[in-house]
Amino acid sequence: MRVFLTGAAGFIGSHTAEALLKRGDEVLGVDDLNDYYDVAQKEANLQRLRAHAGFEFVREDIRAETMEKLMVDFKPDVLLHLAARAGVRPSIKDPELYYDVNLRGTVNLLESCRKAGVQRVVFASS
Repeated sequence: MRVFLTGAAGFIGSHTAEALLKRGDEVLGVDDLNDYYDVAQKEANLQRLRAHAGFEFVREDIRAETMEKLMVDFKPDVLLHLAARAGVRPSIKDPELYYDVNLRGTVNLLESCRKAGVQRVVFASS
């Protein structure tokens, strides 16, 4: 299976990617590496994933127009969407950013799936 995985550098995303890779799936991981969590830890997570032949990583924001092109080029069977701005307190401080990334970013991914013909979406949210 070919999996387009957002939030690939985070704790849940990196462990999910590792499990998918171990079972033989191909994973295109996308993450913007924002600094809400330690970027060095995210880089360490990615380093482990890069050891797998079926893993490719793109540093990009889910709001970017390039999502559609990435999907068209990769031709995933499924979008596994785990990316989001995290943290309640920061969301109160900067609600526009959280709205933009978490809502508009998700809509951008869904629209990219539609245009690229991706039929399956798995979405996790708190």
